[in-house]
Amino acid sequence: MTIRELTPPIGEPLTLAETKAHLRLDSGAEDALISSLIRTVREHLERETGLALLTRSFRLYLDDWPRSRVIQIVRGPVQTIEAVTVYDAAGMPGEIDVSGFVLDGQARPARLVLPKQPAPGRAMHGIEIDFSAGFGATGADVPDTLKRAMLLHLALLYEFRGAVAPDDQPAAVPAGYDRLIAPFRRRGL
Repeated sequence: MTIRELTPPIGEPLTLAETKAHLRLDSGAEDALISSLIRTVREHLERETGLALLTRSFRLYLDDWPRSRVIQIVRGPVQTIEAVTVYDAAGMPGEIDVSGFVLDGQARPARLVLPKQPAPGRAMHGIEIDFSAGFGATGADVPDTLKRAMLLHLALLYEFRGAVAPDDQPAAVPAGYDRLIAPFRRRGL
């Protein structure tokens, strides 16, 4: 199972203004650095939790359908299923009708059941599921706990800005960060 982001988020969960207020900065001298750190802490949080903070499109690649018929989508929360494509043995795509699908997009991982699951003709990535996932279009839709974790993390990275290059971030996570994101982490056995 592979997931690829099709469209990047149109913004960030944290605004430059609220981040600068948290850091108690008045000048715009380091706006580019702060914007870079906002993106870094969002990407780190999304990797740690499997969440998409802002809604955007993804593609899930499957080799075959799961035996239980329940497709698990680890990037969430899933908002919509946009298309399901199955490739035949010649590599030709065929979009299947997804009307009547059942989606539990808020589950961790999200769960999808399709009424029809025709066998793919190629051995690898024979099935593509396009979906949108995220809490919403703007940072106002992102849970405050996650935004607080991002601000704490960003403040630590900002303090380390001279010791660690922006490309080598994140250098560390602050105390309390793990407790803030714990309810949102993926659980596995």
